[in-house]
Amino acid sequence: MANLQGKAALITGAGAGLGAGISEAYVKAGAKICMVDLSKDVEVTAETLRKQCPDAEIITYVGNVADKEQMRAAAKATAAAFGSLDVCCANAGVCRLAPFEEMSDEMRDFHIDVNIKGTWNTVQACIPYMLEEGKGAVVIASSVTGDIVADGGEAAYAMSKAALVGLTRCLAVEYAPKNIRVNCSQLGYARTPMVERMARESNPEDPESAITDIARNVPLGRLAKPIEVGNLFAFLGSDDASYITGAQIVIDGAATLPETSSIGTN
Repeated sequence: MANLQGKAALITGAGAGLGAGISEAYVKAGAKICMVDLSKDVEVTAETLRKQCPDAEIITYVGNVADKEQMRAAAKATAAAFGSLDVCCANAGVCRLAPFEEMSDEMRDFHIDVNIKGTWNTVQACIPYMLEEGKGAVVIASSVTGDIVADGGEAAYAMSKAALVGLTRCLAVEYAPKNIRVNCSQLGYARTPMVERMARESNPEDPESAITDIARNVPLGRLAKPIEVGNLFAFLGSDDASYITGAQIVIDGAATLPETSSIGTN
């Protein structure tokens, strides 16, 4: 397990799904965390973590990543509560499916506002505290979608997630001299509320079969668990990853590796 003792982290999209898994991994690794989410239910998730880890130091902030001032307030609250802001986990994201020719400008802009601007706002709010401390780590939730693979109906999501790879690379170079590392995860599929919503959009009559089909195409035979993604975030945020920056780390159970589903000895 990564060692995050003494580190304070801000985690967005922390109320459920991957964000809850990241929060759990950080708390178990010894971090003090600020759980940020648009939903007030983030406090319910935080209370569950407090019961699991009675010694954990956890605060919550209800806010919209698309609002720059709210993210600045969340970062300020983190630093005020814990005395530092050492790790930024820009995890909040959305995905809605629609044929490209039918996708509205509103749906396109929804992805841009949350996935791109939301990440931008979150990282930009946290960086000043890291510059003041002379060190820090940023972990951005990108995806295999857009940069490596794509499915029909994902144009806005794919565009927004691919943009985060470019942002990661640029920030890694820009802040390396300041001892701030920036990396991103490229997740395939995990069993989260977002993926369950995508399954309902893909197959309204039998969404569970859509999830079963995803697992069938993953060599490991299943979707990721949020805590598994959380463990990657914890590693990248820790000093154990001190020489890793600008990396795009795929975590997909090898889903993007097979060339075909019908050729080979397996």
